[in-house]
Amino acid sequence: MPANVPLAAGALFGLTGVVMGALGAHGLAGQLSESGVDIWDTAVLYHLTHALALVAVGVRLGQKVPPPWPVVLAGWGFGVGILLFSGSLYVLALGGPPVFGPLTPLGGLALCAGWVALLAAARR
Repeated sequence: MPANVPLAAGALFGLTGVVMGALGAHGLAGQLSESGVDIWDTAVLYHLTHALALVAVGVRLGQKVPPPWPVVLAGWGFGVGILLFSGSLYVLALGGPPVFGPLTPLGGLALCAGWVALLAAARR
């Protein structure tokens, strides 16, 4: 995986994380229940945190050729995890169908897999 892929994904997720945070704080003010606000805030926190992790993966991939496979795996874990974890929480906070509920823990597992892969890369 070229280094620019996770860098670009991290930048895009960072941008969308800021937009979602602003939307939750300003655009949806008074429209979400207290529980919905908490869910939204959790989604934004994990969204932005893992956007930064993706940027770190991109920086790491730019340092060594060929890229170590655990770093590539970490990038995939973070990207998929953001989409599933934060994405499902955004939908649920807005009152979306409960069918999105099972995606949240799957996204959490993907995020955890990304961190485990990054730990494995650090041990190599």
